[in-house]
Amino acid sequence: MNNDEKQTNSLERKSILSVGVLIVALILVGAWQGKTPKRESIAELPGKESTAPEAVELSAVWGDLGAQMIAAGVIDSAKFEALYAGRGGLTPLEQQFLTGKVEGNIVVTEKNAGTILNLLWALGLGNKNVILEKGQMSDPRYGGADRFASTGGWTLAKGDAMKHYSAHPFITLTAKQQTLVERISGNIYRPCCDNPAIFPDCNHGMAMLGLLELLASQGATEKQMYKAALEMNRFWFTGQYRTIDRYLESKGRIPSEVNPKEILGKEYSSASGFARVSSELKGGPQGGASCGV
Repeated sequence: MNNDEKQTNSLERKSILSVGVLIVALILVGAWQGKTPKRESIAELPGKESTAPEAVELSAVWGDLGAQMIAAGVIDSAKFEALYAGRGGLTPLEQQFLTGKVEGNIVVTEKNAGTILNLLWALGLGNKNVILEKGQMSDPRYGGADRFASTGGWTLAKGDAMKHYSAHPFITLTAKQQTLVERISGNIYRPCCDNPAIFPDCNHGMAMLGLLELLASQGATEKQMYKAALEMNRFWFTGQYRTIDRYLESKGRIPSEVNPKEILGKEYSSASGFARVSSELKGGPQGGASCGV
C-alpha cells in the first residue's frame, strides 16, 4: 500500500469516527431534552395574578375609635376576639385597632381588610347620624331598621345591636361635612346589593357609611373620599372589580384613569350593573362577597 492510499484510509476512519461521535451526541441530547420538564415562568403559571390591590393609605386617622366602641358596647371585645381566634387570631396592629390607639393614617392591606370592614361596620352602625334616623333605613315600608343584614347581622355587640343603632356620637359632622357625606354616599354602590351607601342595608354599605363619615370629619375632599371608597371596594370585592377592569379595557379604557366616581356608580358597581358587565364578558364572578361578620 502506497503512502497516498494510507492517507486516504486514515481520513476515512477519522470521518467515520467523527460522524459516530456526532450521532451519539445527538442521541444523548435528545434523550436529555425528552426527560427534562419544560420550565414555566411565573407569568405562565396559573393563579399568580394578584387578587387585591397593594396596601393603601387612607386620608383618615383611626385613633382610639375601637376602644370607644368597646366602651359604648357597640363592640363586645370578647366576641370580636373569639371570632378572629378561629381565623388565626388578630395581628398586633389589628389588636391595636380594636383596643388601643393607632397613630397616623389608616393603612389597609389584603390581610387586614376584613378586620377593617368589621370595625367600620360597627362605626357606621353605632355612630349617630341623620342618615340612619331619617333615611331609607327607617322607612316604615321596610318594617323597621332592625330587619336588614347590616343591623340584624351585627352579632358582635353587647346586647341587641339596635340598642346601639345611631346612638353614639363617635363622630360629629358639620353641616357642610354632613351634606358631603350624603351626596357621596348616594352615588357609591357595591356589587352585593342594588342600593347605594346612603341606604346601608348590608355590612359593606354600613362600613362604607362609617368610612365616609370618618373621612369627612377629618377634612378629606370629595376626590379623596371617592378614591378611598373605590380602594376599599376593591379589597372587599376583588374578583368583581377585576371583572369591571376587564370590561373597561374591552371598551378601550384604562381603569386607573377612569374617575372613581364613575366606577362606583350604579352602572358598574351596583348588583344589577355588575351583572350586566359580567354577562357581557361571559366569565366574570357572579354576585358579591358575604355580608356577614
